[in-house]
Amino acid sequence: MNKIVVASGNQGKIREIRSKLEEFSVELVSQKELNISEVPEDGLSFIENALIKARNASRQTNLPAMADDSGIVVPALGGQPGIFSARYAGEGATDQTNLQKLLNELRNVSQEDRGAYFYCAIVYVQFADDPTPLVAVGKWQGRIAEAESGSEGFGYDPIFYLTEKRCTAAEIPLAEKNRISHRGQALEEFVSLYREALM
Repeated sequence: MNKIVVASGNQGKIREIRSKLEEFSVELVSQKELNISEVPEDGLSFIENALIKARNASRQTNLPAMADDSGIVVPALGGQPGIFSARYAGEGATDQTNLQKLLNELRNVSQEDRGAYFYCAIVYVQFADDPTPLVAVGKWQGRIAEAESGSEGFGYDPIFYLTEKRCTAAEIPLAEKNRISHRGQALEEFVSLYREALM
């Protein structure tokens, strides 16, 4: 069975990836289990940061590795929070302080300019210096609500309003969210790319 290192310690994320890769005979191992030291994510895009993490995990283990990087993008704010979504309100920021900062930044922004999207990049490398990494992306369109609503999910979900569903991402069941979200879309694309690569 092939081993793939997942450059994440998030067990929920690893479970989600594992369920999508069930058709392949692969064993997913989290980088936490292998005591892989983390590396600064100093890329300028989600793809660059995912690649940095995957190459680092592969370099330290000599195994294939995959990583993802994701966040929320608000065009009216010049693309912020973007790659800084997890630390938008500063180092050590909580989901609540990040969300509150975003609401404050958009306080005087009109309804039509509150468009936003979640973006996820998943990268897979066969070896650390793989010149042809697999890159899959997902984009989930919505808008920023004026107030929080819902208790499912995490991060910016309570203020990410889905027009077609007429509710926030925090108000839909987790199984449905995992299917239609940016990460769900990126994982679907990744599975197709990985299947092709094995042929």
